[in-house]
Amino acid sequence: MLLNCYQEEFLEAGCDEAGRGCLAGPVFAAAVILPRGFYLEGLNDSKQLNHGQRDLLRPIIEKEALAWAVASCDHEEIDQINILNASFLAMHRAIEKLHTQPQYLVIDGNRFKAYPQIPHCCIIKGDGKYLNIAAASILAKTHRDEFMANLHIDYPHYNWQQNKGYPTIAHRRAVMEIGLSPFHRKTFNVRDPQLDLFSKTV
Repeated sequence: MLLNCYQEEFLEAGCDEAGRGCLAGPVFAAAVILPRGFYLEGLNDSKQLNHGQRDLLRPIIEKEALAWAVASCDHEEIDQINILNASFLAMHRAIEKLHTQPQYLVIDGNRFKAYPQIPHCCIIKGDGKYLNIAAASILAKTHRDEFMANLHIDYPHYNWQQNKGYPTIAHRRAVMEIGLSPFHRKTFNVRDPQLDLFSKTV
């Protein structure tokens, strides 16, 4: 069973990101402050849930949270500062957008660039341990999925509505056959293990 938060002395926000391993689109991040004692049946790491479960949980989280915010870094920023730094920047932007200032941050993962004047703790697999990080993981994932589904309308050949920009074999093939879209990350490589093709331009 997931715990509500990491510590109870300070007002705490859980933070997570979605889209680090994608070939296209932005990386999204969310920050969530939950009420003390908050519990939501089924709330867990977004990767443990299916699309329908995440979509059911999202409006409840957004309604019940003391504060929540979602932000992103686009593909061009990712190419400029690399995906790790872009993930940190997206989290910073989400924290900055919170209408209630947290006093402590818990970050999913093992690295983070400190946010000014707010102490933090990095927790490996934290989205499967604490509800506020799990909630952030769901918001980051669902908001990003929605963004990629909207892009799919204008770029249907890459099937982003289904793969959300992740490097599936079909997505890799589409890039090598059609070329890059304006939303692809140009510093990422594409390899199709079935065709044994490699593109150094992606």
